[in-house]
Amino acid sequence: MEIVRSHRQIAAEAAAGVGCGGGAGGLPTYRVAPQLEVRLEEFELFAIDRLRVLKGIADGLSRGKRPEEMEKLVKELWKAHMRHQDPTETLNKDIISHFVLRLVYCRTEELRKWFLSMETTLFRYRFRLESPESQRMLMSEFRLPYKALPHSEFEAVKDKLSQVARTIGQSAAVESVFFKVPFEEVPDLVASRRVFLSKGYAYVAMSQVVSLVVTQFRCNISKALVLTNRKWTATIKEQEKDRLTPIVEALSNAYFGPDYSQPKDAVEISLKDIDQLAKTSFPLCMRHMLEKLRENHHLKHGGRMQFGLFLKGAGLKLEDALAFWRAEFSQKVGSERFDKEYAYSIRHNYGKEGKRTDYTPYSCQKIISATPGVGDHHGCPYRHFGEDNLRAALNKMGISGHPLEEIMDKVKNRHYQLACTMTFEAEHGVSCDTGINHPNQYFSESQKVLKAKNQAVQSQGTT
Repeated sequence: MEIVRSHRQIAAEAAAGVGCGGGAGGLPTYRVAPQLEVRLEEFELFAIDRLRVLKGIADGLSRGKRPEEMEKLVKELWKAHMRHQDPTETLNKDIISHFVLRLVYCRTEELRKWFLSMETTLFRYRFRLESPESQRMLMSEFRLPYKALPHSEFEAVKDKLSQVARTIGQSAAVESVFFKVPFEEVPDLVASRRVFLSKGYAYVAMSQVVSLVVTQFRCNISKALVLTNRKWTATIKEQEKDRLTPIVEALSNAYFGPDYSQPKDAVEISLKDIDQLAKTSFPLCMRHMLEKLRENHHLKHGGRMQFGLFLKGAGLKLEDALAFWRAEFSQKVGSERFDKEYAYSIRHNYGKEGKRTDYTPYSCQKIISATPGVGDHHGCPYRHFGEDNLRAALNKMGISGHPLEEIMDKVKNRHYQLACTMTFEAEHGVSCDTGINHPNQYFSESQKVLKAKNQAVQSQGTT
């Protein structure tokens, strides 16, 4: 596929803010897609490089990195995967890769939510790395209707601003440039008590305007993703079914990181393996559902989907899955009712009914974002359990003392995936630097650790 206009020309226009939603200082605002054609090879490679950046950000957030650590991480990720010796080529790659991934991740609510969150985080830290002059230009780019506080009003509230600065550990010397904005437009600053509030307005320092800009950026991208999805569904998907559609679908699978739905080295598990594997290698969410299934001989739809797909990804074949669920459900509803009401959905999950879609297990992000109802047992224990129940469940896994308190601290700070990662490390006695992002990753990594330990024991026994 030939390029209609040169990359250099597109990048130059983007830098000037023409057509492509380019912003100041090489930081685009992505308002309008560039009018150019890109070779399929670059279409995919640019997107993969940007996806490496977004995945690195997701891993950093799941590890609970502090803002200053995230800023350093974003800078390193961008330099490693997106930087080019020619700044115009870097800007060109930046713009193209964003719009490619916007097409990839517009197609479902879950994908849109992840992409929006990661792109917003990327923009936030890139904005913080811009010069004050570039930041002011970006504020103009977003047409934010705020003007710097007049000197007279600044002097009237200067003492209050100084008190806020001292409270959040900043120097008593107050910045000279502030913006007066409706408090609801900077919810993150209000929630963290980093601004002075008066009569419904927040006084935002120049060093804090990133919150204003990011709010507008997030709103713009969120609306654009919905519009892109409509266009994808209406025309692009069918028109590009032989070229772009396969690439888009392959790239969207990278949302989960490595494919933990069917590990290449996974072995088939049988019915007799499930209970033992649950004790050694299931994440807490799956142990909990198995326990409730054995106790009640039933799980509601959300639990059947989450646990059933996990078992599928772990290597349980369809015939064994039907036998497993029938053995439990039949004790409550009978075999005949099971065959009529439940067997179809199990075959459906394995791609044997309906549209023959081969469904994949739920990621941690999807599980965490679920809202279990009364009587439901799916979801993420770290988010949805009460403190006492979570402590009891972790104690049952053999986790106590300092590791338990560290896990609970992460839960209190809403770092649920990091809490799960620390559970894995405490249970297996090894480090998990990549973090846990998928229940089947937990299972797969656990099996690797146990296999290595067994081989070490056998090796010692033969020497």
